[in-house]
Amino acid sequence: MSVLDASEVTIMSNTSPFHEGEQQVQTRLGVRDQIEPWARQVVRPYLPEEHRIFHASLPFLVAAARDREGRPWATLLTGSPGFVRSPDPGHLTIEAKPVPGDALEGALTTGAHLGLLGIGLETRRRNRVNGRIGNGDESAINFQVDQAFGNCPQYIHERSWKRVPEPPRPLPARRGSRLSPAMREWITAADTFFIASGHHGDGDKPMYGMDASHRGGDPGFVHLESATRLVFPDYAGNNHYNTIGNLVADPRAGLLFVDFEGGSLLQLTGRTSIDWDSQNVSRFPGARRLVYFMLDEVIELPAALPLRWGAPSESVRTLRLVDKIRESDDVTSFVLEARDGGLLPEFEAGQHLPIELQVPGHDEPVRRTYSLSNGPGDGHYRLSVKREDYGVASRHLHERLEKGAFIDAHKPAGEFVLAKTHRPVVLISAGVGLTPMVSMLHALTRDSAAKDVWFIHGARDGNHHPLADEVRSLVAGHPRVHTHMVYSRPRPEDLPGVHFDSTGRLDSELITRLVPGLDADFYLCGPVGFMGDIQSGIMAAGVPGSRVHTETFGPAGSGS
Repeated sequence: MSVLDASEVTIMSNTSPFHEGEQQVQTRLGVRDQIEPWARQVVRPYLPEEHRIFHASLPFLVAAARDREGRPWATLLTGSPGFVRSPDPGHLTIEAKPVPGDALEGALTTGAHLGLLGIGLETRRRNRVNGRIGNGDESAINFQVDQAFGNCPQYIHERSWKRVPEPPRPLPARRGSRLSPAMREWITAADTFFIASGHHGDGDKPMYGMDASHRGGDPGFVHLESATRLVFPDYAGNNHYNTIGNLVADPRAGLLFVDFEGGSLLQLTGRTSIDWDSQNVSRFPGARRLVYFMLDEVIELPAALPLRWGAPSESVRTLRLVDKIRESDDVTSFVLEARDGGLLPEFEAGQHLPIELQVPGHDEPVRRTYSLSNGPGDGHYRLSVKREDYGVASRHLHERLEKGAFIDAHKPAGEFVLAKTHRPVVLISAGVGLTPMVSMLHALTRDSAAKDVWFIHGARDGNHHPLADEVRSLVAGHPRVHTHMVYSRPRPEDLPGVHFDSTGRLDSELITRLVPGLDADFYLCGPVGFMGDIQSGIMAAGVPGSRVHTETFGPAGSGS
């Protein structure tokens, strides 16, 4: 295959990219009809230009192939960036071979099926490409593409890499049929491994062959049951079920653990079984199923790589959606916990949470920032998000994300936090701008309302007033905390003095009437025009600009 023409691409798009094992799993899990049309568009028989550039920038590739006995193994092929070239969309030239003693040493020969995973740990980007080895010279692999597709960055731990100027001479490979105590400690401390799997049915079809895949979790996500048996969770992914589908059709697999700091490799080959829904699955928070691996052979390659990686960055963490709560006609709250049930980084009231969503139709993660609406110290994060008709992220959250789903998030951040002063506090918001204000109200009322607080909010009506009952509950029993709700168009069932306090438009004149002397710190969140009017009005009334703190939402702020 060389450069593909339009007819070849059309043929591929009209043919299922999945083999019978993958289709069986998709049917079993109820996603077959949903994923097939989508996959026909994104699984390509060639490398798109951005994938060609990406592979050529990498210092290593993950490779999956079979040894002479037909057993699958995974390894790393390394070189200086540029050791992988793409002369055309149908080929990669890889100037690297497995190191001496590697399980795949001598196995990457003409005609062999090869699965490749290009993964940039520092960027959390990955692309998978499967195919076979064509004719080439002894120093390079001439790889012919059968299938190529992008992968989401979920579960990838961010790591920077460097090349060792004078890497130590590799020690001889160590082989065995049982895991030593040191190997077992290595595996149970790992947050990343790679898995090789494959299936070849009758005929010669693009979906047959080998596949290299990434698995990640918090340290300890791989459990050892003995020196020859381990188990790991299978989390929610892209619904292709490439690896699981391979294992259903052919239970043999190869696992690869990397010593990122020391450059050593640990290769395992064996057989798998899948626990689809037993009670054991619940022992692994967030797992959809479990994969058991029975070891046949293990190979340790000490100091085999010229690369070293730093400790994993803590900037990204996978969160699990544990509750989804309808707050109003257009706002829903999403309660998130750590995937493993562990502790989350603390946040200050008013801060926001940057998240990444895997949205169908988007090759790259959709990144958005939403204010946290719960109080600090709750042990979880809550995002209260307004659904926007044309909002890619908000529609995905409202319409597709269900309990048990995963999203990636960075640490909470933001400078919109309560100032450490003894002055009264005035929280002013409109629409969904009340979300950071509710978080601040939690913090202030937990402090026993040691100073006067005003919570002033504008909404259309009771149907568009999220978290209203929560605010009333927080204020109850705190005589120094005052609320005032303004409805622009109250419904007949919205009762004055119960659901709202005045009608019309929330403006600076109302603020000056409610807050005696305007001697306070003011916090504003809402549409830009709303905040501009309030800020200019209260500053004209004598409030210093240093006491006015603002946070926007929508197109100019956190996005939708």
